[in-house]
Amino acid sequence: MAAFREHITFSSLLGIGYGIASCTVLGFTPTQGALAGWLTGIAGMLPDLDSESGRPKRELFSVVAAIAPMFLVHHVLRWLQLPYDAETILLTMILLYIGVRFGLSEVVNRLSVHRGMFHSLPALVIAADIAYLGYPGRTVGSKLLMAGGVAVGFLSHLVLDEVYSVQLSGMAVRLKKSAGSALKLVGPSFMPNIVTFSLCGTLTYAVLTQMGVLDRPTGEPGRVLQQADERAREAERALVPR
Repeated sequence: MAAFREHITFSSLLGIGYGIASCTVLGFTPTQGALAGWLTGIAGMLPDLDSESGRPKRELFSVVAAIAPMFLVHHVLRWLQLPYDAETILLTMILLYIGVRFGLSEVVNRLSVHRGMFHSLPALVIAADIAYLGYPGRTVGSKLLMAGGVAVGFLSHLVLDEVYSVQLSGMAVRLKKSAGSALKLVGPSFMPNIVTFSLCGTLTYAVLTQMGVLDRPTGEPGRVLQQADERAREAERALVPR
């Protein structure tokens, strides 16, 4: 298993390449490329949210707690139909930070095991879905760019763990017990598999709906969501200085 330093170094290098490629090849702005590259580097640490060691886990949750409010605040205000004034936005971001840093971290500590479903391909999809849904960009392309960066960084962690599970002794190749525990689709326990695939399916459905690949829900819930979206856009436009 690769150490924390190897993971962050590898994903950061990938993030630099991803950010440069997004600008020079895909035509995104330097700001978008820098943000996508940064997310790639951070995502290389995400599977270790279930780590048994203390310091890397605390640092990782501190980073996630700092990022999450910026991605989620507008969605929370929309869902709860709260006003888009500066005070409400700041208070919501503070509460989101506390909830992620202390609430979510405690839940993960109690329910996760190292090398469980956090180290899996469905978890990769979940992380990318959350990045797509949370990123406040207005275009599908920019949201896909950020989600792709998270997916690349997350995958780099899983691949590096599998590479470090191979031992070379002269001409002999041996596999550690941890081999195959990172790049996996399912784990050994039933309930974590059910929860992971349910969450993965739900978030992927939400992504495809937001992209327009699938139709939005019809009926009263669909109308409520549409009205909330319209109010959120109007409030955002009102906050932009003219």
